[in-house]
Amino acid sequence: MRISQVNVEGYAALAPMAGAADMAFRELCVSFGAAYTVNEMASAKGIVAGDSKTLALLRVSDAQKPCAVQIFGGSPQIMARAAVICGEFAPDVIDINMGCPAPKISGNSAGAALMKNPDLAEAVVRACAQATALPVTVKMRSGWDAQNINAVQLACRFEQAGAAALTIHARTREQMYAGKADYSVIAAVKKAVSIPVIGSGDVCSAQNAADMFERTGCDMVMVGRAALGRPWLFAQINAYLEHGQILPEPAVHERMRVMLGHVGRIIAYKGEYIGIREARKHAAWYIKSIRSAAALRREAGRIESFAQLEALAAKVVEIAEKHAQ
Repeated sequence: MRISQVNVEGYAALAPMAGAADMAFRELCVSFGAAYTVNEMASAKGIVAGDSKTLALLRVSDAQKPCAVQIFGGSPQIMARAAVICGEFAPDVIDINMGCPAPKISGNSAGAALMKNPDLAEAVVRACAQATALPVTVKMRSGWDAQNINAVQLACRFEQAGAAALTIHARTREQMYAGKADYSVIAAVKKAVSIPVIGSGDVCSAQNAADMFERTGCDMVMVGRAALGRPWLFAQINAYLEHGQILPEPAVHERMRVMLGHVGRIIAYKGEYIGIREARKHAAWYIKSIRSAAALRREAGRIESFAQLEALAAKVVEIAEKHAQ
């Protein structure tokens, strides 16, 4: 797949999950075979204002490339200025968020709310595309609600406005993350435009990925929540699509090894105080589905140091081995 001049080799991209897909996780997923990553969404207003926490979300590393930074906002002028600033962080692509369903985003004429105002949404895309030499892409939903499925119409307008690729999360904003994704919307968008289309929604396994490719004709799939605590999902997708091979879930000791390496990377970037607090949710995701998971996740929510996390990992392995005997 080519996003303008950017070549992307592979099958699956990592979604821009706020509070989860930080640089440590993006690099980890690439090491397991993710072909493309998108940074956590950043406020255009915050970028233009020079807010340090917002600007930190734009950091990229060579280990996560090719990659996009994602911005959100409802003003074409501010979004364009933010796109220019984003270029200073050397991403490969700038992605516009038109899919976030959170009230604090969509309640301010940004995120998925832009889909309710096609003229403004198109103006945002055109302003960004004209402001930067980097490819500009859009991630959006099927529509605002079941009565307003307008992804196809918007896709055509965005292509004309200069968008280089589109990602379609095949749920409405009203659905949030519930219900099933409607792959027919992705298929319809793919038929309507000549630029690449990335499909998103319900890609939880290698077989799901193959099903999305077959049913939609999309150019790439995007993996979101299913990768949390399971970054090896990208390797499973690649093995299945390339060789028809079904890779099993890693053994518990291997999962814990990956978890510890992941958290170590977070600490290296953010320091132990912040890193350990963020590690609590990641540990819960890695432990999910393991025997005695509920009690172990509660324990993960109380860790205060990397040493405690190591002890928890050893306990998880010990429980798994005891029940395997």
